[in-house]
Amino acid sequence: MDLYMMNCELLATCSALGYLEGDVYHKEPDCLESVKDLIRYLRYEDETRDVRQQLGAAQILQNDLLPLIAQYPQDKLLFDAVVRLMVNLTQPALLCFGKVPHDPGSRHCFLQVVSYLQAYKEAFASEKVFGVLSEKLYDLLQLDWEQRQEEDNLLVERILLLVRNVLHIPADPEEEKSVDDDASTHDRVLWAIHVSGMDDLLKFLASSSAEQQWGLHVLEIISLMFRDQDPEQLAATGQARPAKEQVADVRDLEVLRQRELAERKSRAFQRGSRHSRFGGSYVVQGLKSIGDRDLVFHKGLHNLKEHSHDLGKEPRRVPKRRQPAREAEPRRRSALNVRLFLREFCGDFLESCYNPLMRLVKDQLLREKSQQHDETYYLWAMAFFMAFNRGRRFRPELVSETVSVRAFHFIEQNLTAYYEAMLLDKKEATSWARRMHLALKAYRELLTTVQEMDRSPDEAVRECSKIIKNNIFYLMEYRELFLALFRKFQETHQPRCFLRDLVETTHLFLKMLEAFCRGRNNLVVQSKRVRRKKQPRAGRAAPPAQPRTPQELEELWPSLAEQLGVCAQPLPEDVVPFDAASETPVEEQRAEAMVRIQDSLLGRRAPAALTLLRSAREVWPEQDVFGSPQAALDEEIELLRQILFAPLPPAPEVEEPGEEEEEEEEEVEEELASVQVSEKEFNFLDYLKRFASASVVKAYVLLLRGYRQNSTHTNHCVAKMLHRIAYDLKMEALLFQLSVFCIFNRLLSDPSASAYKELVTFAKYVLGKFFALAATNKKVYVELLFWKSTATVREMTEGYSSLSGARRAPKWTLQEEEELRELYLKYKGVEGADVVGSILARLRAPGRTRKQVVKQLVRLGLAESARDFPRERKGTRLVLWTEEQERELQRLFEEFQGADDILGNIMKHLTAKRSKARVVEKLLSLGLGAERKELYKKRKRKPGLPGMPHGSLKGPHPSECSWGHLSPLPSLVPAGLAGSLLWLQNCLNRAAEDREEDGTAQPVPLVPLLEENEDAMENQGFQKLLRKVGVRAPANEQVITPRQSPRGTLGNCSLRSQSGLWGASSPGADWLQGKTPEVPRLFSLSAEAPAQPDPSSDGEGTRPPRQRKRLRIEEEEED
Repeated sequence: MDLYMMNCELLATCSALGYLEGDVYHKEPDCLESVKDLIRYLRYEDETRDVRQQLGAAQILQNDLLPLIAQYPQDKLLFDAVVRLMVNLTQPALLCFGKVPHDPGSRHCFLQVVSYLQAYKEAFASEKVFGVLSEKLYDLLQLDWEQRQEEDNLLVERILLLVRNVLHIPADPEEEKSVDDDASTHDRVLWAIHVSGMDDLLKFLASSSAEQQWGLHVLEIISLMFRDQDPEQLAATGQARPAKEQVADVRDLEVLRQRELAERKSRAFQRGSRHSRFGGSYVVQGLKSIGDRDLVFHKGLHNLKEHSHDLGKEPRRVPKRRQPAREAEPRRRSALNVRLFLREFCGDFLESCYNPLMRLVKDQLLREKSQQHDETYYLWAMAFFMAFNRGRRFRPELVSETVSVRAFHFIEQNLTAYYEAMLLDKKEATSWARRMHLALKAYRELLTTVQEMDRSPDEAVRECSKIIKNNIFYLMEYRELFLALFRKFQETHQPRCFLRDLVETTHLFLKMLEAFCRGRNNLVVQSKRVRRKKQPRAGRAAPPAQPRTPQELEELWPSLAEQLGVCAQPLPEDVVPFDAASETPVEEQRAEAMVRIQDSLLGRRAPAALTLLRSAREVWPEQDVFGSPQAALDEEIELLRQILFAPLPPAPEVEEPGEEEEEEEEEVEEELASVQVSEKEFNFLDYLKRFASASVVKAYVLLLRGYRQNSTHTNHCVAKMLHRIAYDLKMEALLFQLSVFCIFNRLLSDPSASAYKELVTFAKYVLGKFFALAATNKKVYVELLFWKSTATVREMTEGYSSLSGARRAPKWTLQEEEELRELYLKYKGVEGADVVGSILARLRAPGRTRKQVVKQLVRLGLAESARDFPRERKGTRLVLWTEEQERELQRLFEEFQGADDILGNIMKHLTAKRSKARVVEKLLSLGLGAERKELYKKRKRKPGLPGMPHGSLKGPHPSECSWGHLSPLPSLVPAGLAGSLLWLQNCLNRAAEDREEDGTAQPVPLVPLLEENEDAMENQGFQKLLRKVGVRAPANEQVITPRQSPRGTLGNCSLRSQSGLWGASSPGADWLQGKTPEVPRLFSLSAEAPAQPDPSSDGEGTRPPRQRKRLRIEEEEED
């Protein structure tokens, strides 16, 4: 911008700041007010950011603001105002404009602001400027919290924001055409930060517990400091290069040398030793030109192979929305002194700052105390510093905060959220793709760290790695993540580097999963299946009713008139002629009421038609459409005759579902949950088959296309996955595609093909399989033009009729139909039997399904429809007891009445198998028992219990009420818990009273409302007492209050007896010493024991499969 076009007021304000004389800056008397005026001008600038452009063109920051803070650092008000103005001037252009403008005028203004920001960054590459900022920040941090004012906190935040803004300014690639190991502007800014001591202050802010409010600012500044650095290269700075890297460099140089030799040889072959005697034009037979004649070639014969019809054509323009995403700029290596300082900074940061800072930032992110998208800095720091830790000296304790199942879950959640946002927000899809790339890098680094922990010599570290793998391989979300990313990969939004990292991360995950499965006979994993509600069955549309002819209506009317003649008596008046729930207003339903009257007449329901007519007359009395209110019966009969003969449109028939359909739909709504979680044995090959799809293969082929630019590891990952699909799964036909064969042709003809031995071997294997299949299937050449599904691959290899034949059900022969008829007639009359199930069990021909059998029965005329064979409903069936079974039950009860376990002996000898609950109900209904507890097994007392005679359990009806004459429990609680014991006693009494009133035993939570009772719940002795009496501890995912047993195992007598025992107990010291007195076990505790901590879990993730399965079985048994 031209300085002569600068606003007059703005120019006067800038002139009132001061002037620079040599190295000394002299401020004007109204300098502070001028700085405040500039801040106000920036606040009210227009959308072109004209004030910002004018200040940048005048170089106000370089010539006035920076000298001001360097010359007058002690002037607190001036320093604060200048820093505030510089924070505003250096904020990113993207924040100023909101987004990158598309129109040329706004885009020019945007680029102007970016150029001024780059000039500001050049001015900040000064040790003196950062020295002043560091000293001011150090002085502010020395103040205690009692002495620090609100203005001091604002100044600290502004200094951090200023450093952030300066580091965020992008580099100018045109101006900085420097090579590796040369100092760029960013490197000089970093060196100024190091020399001024600002980096030490950043480490202090990251590790200090008193300065936690600046955690996110510090993490953002650190991420900008290491923006251009590679963590593994940075960790290797200043050390001897490992032999592995030297071998890789030699291999790359050998590839380049082979290509150069091949090109030199080709040029020598093309260049003749003398002038050719055969120069001129040639006719190429078999290659047609634009017409029907052969092509005329006007160049030398050595150039014939390079001929193409596309020479000289205008290249096809790719639309902008279809252009591939722009790749990230290649990183350059910073100067050696900068890399050494950054390496030392990373080491110190890992030692003292990483774990506390990441814990703090994670807490702020979860509590939503951060700004939008601040989690990207967390993801970057996780990926960078964990990679640096691996490259330096792997010490898992330095990154322990981010090596856990919770870290995997956090990354998976964000990765899924970014992935969904990219699909929905099309305009910002590129930004969401960049965030998704950051999350993928963090996920990959977590997997690599866990793999490195497997190689640790420490047994505890290896055990932690095993627990983490057990959790992430168990949950389905982690296994399905890569499949979803491959299926929704979009080249237009996601760059090639994202695809490379995705392929390498998938390779690592599959490698770890395969090794984890190899060491186990069976692996149980969690499976989730979305059960979608079935579509409502559309009833078959009834054929349209044929209109009655006048002759038919004349024949129908006498019978109707006879019915109407006897309707002199009063008719029901509760008939409503309109539908109140219909969306059609009542005034517009008059025609429908007329149609309903006509339908009643056609259905020979004359009284109903007359009732509808009278009701409609009351609702619509206008114009006497349905007759006058004083109409006689004869007039109403004549009106009905007119309605019968009127040409009214037929009413739409709505087929009402039958009772069975309604019950079935209700069952479907109740039983079909949105997600069904189950467990199954994991098969690695079955999981690998999920990758055998065209969408996944397309992504791998896209990366294979640039095999020359790929690293050796990337090419290995691509070759390994394609080898798994082609060799392990025998799905090599998925790669029979013309674009893949073009890549193979280019690979095999590459002069440096020896450097890609793995890819060359694989290409030869696929081509050999293709030509072997082409010998038997000539259509395979046409299939080269298309990407194929697994079904198409099967048709290509096994025959095009194999798949259709497998889908078609086998036909029923005459013998099978006769056998089906005999079995149906045999089991048709069996009461309570599943006819179709019995037929399926006895059919000679295997492979028949229930649906096929039912369909054939209907086709043979043995049944009217499939509804005659309903499926057995899940749940408990009510089975009636026969007289013989009742007599047998009565006999068994009389036989074992004196035994300790009446119910158990009856269940052993009962012929018809019933559940215990059904047997108990039947016994009580027959009057064979007074109470349920009399039928269950009696608990015997352990010998030697104090305060209880040996013969106390003997008697005709021993029960839990034998607690009534026991002596009180001695010394169960320490001093100070007497009130809590009284509270527990009252809770047991109230629970007993509720069970007596309701007759049910529901779980009762124990909720301590007083502080005294809350403290008692934390006491270990009191907790042991609760467990002894059968109170169940809360589960992890449930409420935090303990519950009494949900079943009736603690009977009413037992509850009252225990509360009575404690009423006389005196506090003692046994529980203080950790001793657990023996409690008489005359009652049955709940079957659900308190969940014990899993030794193979880190306490943060899901229980391992075996433990989870065992707990789940116990819960199902209890329900």
